[in-house]
Amino acid sequence: MSAPAPPPVGPGPGAVIEEITALGPFFALEAHGPAEPASSAAGGPGWQPVSAPLLADRVTAVRRWLADAGGQPAEAVELRVAASVAHLGLAARLVSPALAAAVLFGRPLLFTLSQVRWQPVLGGPAPLSLPTGALGEPRPGAESLAGLLATGLVSGALEELASCFERFGVSRHILRGNTASAVNGAAVTLGRTRPQHASRTSVFAASLLASPPLDGESATDAAGVFRRRSCCLIYRAAPGAQGALCGDCALR
Repeated sequence: MSAPAPPPVGPGPGAVIEEITALGPFFALEAHGPAEPASSAAGGPGWQPVSAPLLADRVTAVRRWLADAGGQPAEAVELRVAASVAHLGLAARLVSPALAAAVLFGRPLLFTLSQVRWQPVLGGPAPLSLPTGALGEPRPGAESLAGLLATGLVSGALEELASCFERFGVSRHILRGNTASAVNGAAVTLGRTRPQHASRTSVFAASLLASPPLDGESATDAAGVFRRRSCCLIYRAAPGAQGALCGDCALR
């Protein structure tokens, strides 16, 4: 009698990262080792930790960009508006690859905010690098994996990120609404890009949105339309605070 065949081996971390990166700029990521200095993480120049000074610079740059778009001086855009917009973009960068790893490969992608390396450039999603050990082994149950993401990522790095932005005058309610919006946006993009996994994507996203601290920050109506229960404030960046509302805004 021949020996039973060994269980199939899933793709290695490099292949997982490559496939996730192929999903688009909000999913793209590189990896860096624990001993690599911030300036050379992921083998490229300009990689930095997510520090308070860099986040302040980011808010200032986003404020200037929003003001220029409306033909206004930077002071015309409230600091909290720029901070909320900056936070939403970074939250989307952190949650998107983690959701993709869970949905496509059944693997947790977990990290602390201090382990993240990024390039704080404007003009698109910021380049992102995560530690090589952030990608865990495959988990057999979707429910346990979703719970792990809820406690390890949503209540972990994403709450850490929200805490960094509170000092700019943005309420935690708005920041958690931003995180919920980022989760939904990542799920929508992933479901469209990999339609064969749309149902699994929806299950993971719904689980994260129903878990603390995001429970109660959003709702889905009878037509299946996602709506957050706060506003990211970007409409206030337009002259006279008369900008358009986002599709998932509570003010709609």
